[in-house]
Amino acid sequence: MLTSNLIKDLNKTLPKSNVLSGIEERYVYSVDASNSNDLKHQNADAVVFVESIEQVQQVVKIANKHLTPIICRGAGTNTVGACVPIHGGIVLNFSKMNKILEINPENMTVRVQPGVVVGDLHREVEKIGLFYPPDPSNLKVSTIGGSIAQNSAGARCFKYGATKDYVLDMLVVTADGKLIRTGSNTIKNATGYNLGSIFIGSEGTLGIVVEATLKLIPKPQASMVIMAYFDNIEDSISVVNKIIKKQISPATIDFMDNNAIRTVEMFYPTGLMTDKTSALIIEIDGFKSDIEEQRNTIMQILNDNNASGIQYSKTPEQAEQIWSARRSSMAACTKLRPNVTTDDVIVPRNNLAKLVKGINEICARHNLIVCMVGHVGDGSIHPQIPIDYNDKDEYRRYKIAKSEIYHLTVKLGGTISGEHGIGLEKKAYISQVVEGGALDYMRQIKKVFDPKNILNPYKIF
Repeated sequence: MLTSNLIKDLNKTLPKSNVLSGIEERYVYSVDASNSNDLKHQNADAVVFVESIEQVQQVVKIANKHLTPIICRGAGTNTVGACVPIHGGIVLNFSKMNKILEINPENMTVRVQPGVVVGDLHREVEKIGLFYPPDPSNLKVSTIGGSIAQNSAGARCFKYGATKDYVLDMLVVTADGKLIRTGSNTIKNATGYNLGSIFIGSEGTLGIVVEATLKLIPKPQASMVIMAYFDNIEDSISVVNKIIKKQISPATIDFMDNNAIRTVEMFYPTGLMTDKTSALIIEIDGFKSDIEEQRNTIMQILNDNNASGIQYSKTPEQAEQIWSARRSSMAACTKLRPNVTTDDVIVPRNNLAKLVKGINEICARHNLIVCMVGHVGDGSIHPQIPIDYNDKDEYRRYKIAKSEIYHLTVKLGGTISGEHGIGLEKKAYISQVVEGGALDYMRQIKKVFDPKNILNPYKIF
């Protein structure tokens, strides 16, 4: 009866075509890119496509009336179960709130709705010589709302920072349906508490972002991608600091281990050298006059540190081919086993080689395949582990290995999530890296912003 009354109220308020209640429709919007057996959940009671801020506010008021959870959803590409409904509720889909509302070249800002796809935003602002740096690997489908919810980053984080560094202002619908502004349209703002920082990375548990004003920067005049192979991991990782010491700040320094290289080449061949232990993908950008000098300096450092098979892009198409190989790693892993998990552990850069070796040892001990890629410039590694969830013994071994990887990460001074968030997948481990007093304050913040616990409940904690 409760669900029936909920659907009636939603249909009274919204166009009926925007409210889905069929069992198949509810099922497909109740899963995301996480696929752990541990994510036990119900289907959503309803899936609602919102088209305006006012509609979001109306849905929140209906949710309050029925004490029904609201789970916000962008593209559903997150890997930690952050938009999975645990006990039913309303899945709030933002795919129809996907407009770029205003690009202001003079102020170098862009105002967007939460359903705007990151890759689409890149293309539009670059047409007028501006640049939005955050580049999650799934940027062709992932949305700004999801990026804000999880503080997404990507390969360019090393030089340019994460989503949080580009959010100037947001309009947020609170748990009681009010609309608040969190910042301003100015680059600097020291007026009161920084409310925006509380909502960024909160995974939709504190408020619903319905509009964002983002900072842009001038688009670099030129860029180039360099790919270099190594016979041992230490050499590849030590290169990073040596490049920095030469006062060069690459846009990206990404990493692939031998398993990732071989797996990509097996299923998406691009000519990678499969006999090498690891590879670095280094992208440099800046003024055209600087690119050749940066390239020559980096090439010398690579040669001095036992790199081999060094190549660099001479055209945008060649650069895209190199990045396509790197971004194909996850898809290639899916060919090895029925399922694949991906993680995002991060440590201080001086401990990165120890982390990579340790993950390899852990997975070997538990008889698991692991393909590693990552953003070594900022110390983050994505272990991709292909497994079969229907193989109970293999899944058991994976769970043990996962716990050991987190323990190793913490031991090396790192944390269990650099850019994917906590969601459901990692909430059992958060106390390993966030001490009890801080967790208590986080729970109190949740109660202040969402006293009825209707906004994406049972996530993070």
